[in-house]
Amino acid sequence: MFLSTLISWSRLQFAMTAMYHWLFVPFTLGVGLIMAIAETKYYRTGDDFWKETAKFWQKIFGINFAAGIATGLILEFQFGTNWSNYSYFVGDIFGAPLAIEGILAFFMEATFFAVMFFGWGKVSKKFHLTSTWLTIIGATISAWWILVANAWMQYPAGMHFNPDTVRNEMVDFMAVAFSPVAVVKWFHSVISSWVLGSIMVMGICAYYLLAKKRQRFSLASIKIAAQLGLAAIVITILTGHLSANQIATYQPMKLAAMENHWEGQKGASLSLIGIPNKTAEDLTNQGKEDWKFNVPLPKLLSILSFNDAESYVPGINDLINGGYTMPNGAIAPSAEERISRGKMAIEALANYREARKAGDEERATAERAILDENFPHFGYGYIDRVEDLIPNIPMLYFSFRIMVGLAMLFLLVFIYALVALRKDETKLAEQRWFSWVMILSMPLVYICSQCGWIVAEVGRQPWTIQDVLPVNAAVSNLAASSVKVTFFVFIALFTAMLIAELTIMWNAVKKGPKMDEHEVK
Repeated sequence: MFLSTLISWSRLQFAMTAMYHWLFVPFTLGVGLIMAIAETKYYRTGDDFWKETAKFWQKIFGINFAAGIATGLILEFQFGTNWSNYSYFVGDIFGAPLAIEGILAFFMEATFFAVMFFGWGKVSKKFHLTSTWLTIIGATISAWWILVANAWMQYPAGMHFNPDTVRNEMVDFMAVAFSPVAVVKWFHSVISSWVLGSIMVMGICAYYLLAKKRQRFSLASIKIAAQLGLAAIVITILTGHLSANQIATYQPMKLAAMENHWEGQKGASLSLIGIPNKTAEDLTNQGKEDWKFNVPLPKLLSILSFNDAESYVPGINDLINGGYTMPNGAIAPSAEERISRGKMAIEALANYREARKAGDEERATAERAILDENFPHFGYGYIDRVEDLIPNIPMLYFSFRIMVGLAMLFLLVFIYALVALRKDETKLAEQRWFSWVMILSMPLVYICSQCGWIVAEVGRQPWTIQDVLPVNAAVSNLAASSVKVTFFVFIALFTAMLIAELTIMWNAVKKGPKMDEHEVK
């Protein structure tokens, strides 16, 4: 069974922790920006309405900020507890951005967070506004370094393998910190967080509109959120396209799985909606149909992948069997060949270390040459079956389409809100159906956000580091029962914390901002 192994429970525990953590982070980034915009309006106008607006969203920001820190710390600790082989193998590289995040960005957040919360009336308006902006900038910089670490797992760069320590060591910090994957991932993740924060702000304000109170506050906040959300979702779509280009180049199996694309072709079609009929276990079943049902969009997958309607997009069978021409012009090796060469690299490493220990430098040099030649395939040496190289196709296929479909819904929500506000604000306040749309969008935006991470992380399987280290070689040597126990402990603690966080936030929302408490228009 899936949940009978150490790897399965370790993956499940990390996924659970990461998904809980991502409940709080995007809301914090999104509402933090709206909070800072509201305070900027207060600084420019001197209107206390904007001061109370900023203080209310500041309170919501603080509640989520605290919960995000608690879950984030546990998430990082799991690299040392559940994934110690991973931490040893690449800790010199992976640990650097996490250390910078903790020392620089988090320190910045913590310093100005205190001024922002407790400095009202104690410091000048200008210094308080600066502290507010530096708090959200610090949170955004924190996200940069976390996403740099994640992007490196998707696209390892700037490293060199040291066979004497059996560790990958950083040789180019800039290649790690500013890789093209890191840049696109940061823009896509952070700006999509602005979408989530905007939807959440609009949903909270919709509650007030349905209750017929705090109308000025609600409409003003909806206007800010809709403007921010519209700009953010357009940029998110553009960065999503750039991300698809990178996935096609660096992680073609992820792309093939999320599109249920089995046979490579030029002018490949994108599936609008369908039901995949095959999984990894059907790899050798050539007689089985790829689809139970499918609505294809001609040539769109080629455009999405390489910005060329006639470009060749390899399918799952091509990636397993090899023989096609890759974007860099080389001929792709088969999975079996990569596994074979990976085992050669692992054996050469063991022989090299044995020769060095025995003082046989001539043999050590020969084995080092074999290792260097085959190291690009090193991780494949730990793969047992070629089928293991294919991630969960139905999960990726449907997660991607849910994410894109909901993004289109939010685009319409933002556009409608801005058009309605421009025509007549009071009529928007009276449109109860749209208030319900905004409220119902709140859980949907979280589903959209989580689906994005499912595509990113499940699509990378079986790798913790793409093509370098699979999960079965990265896991700690623990008893599966130990991880199972801590999984249930963590899920109980996180659920309790989530309930507490939602209760505190609900009480804050019911209490609302101080002004206009009895205003009905």
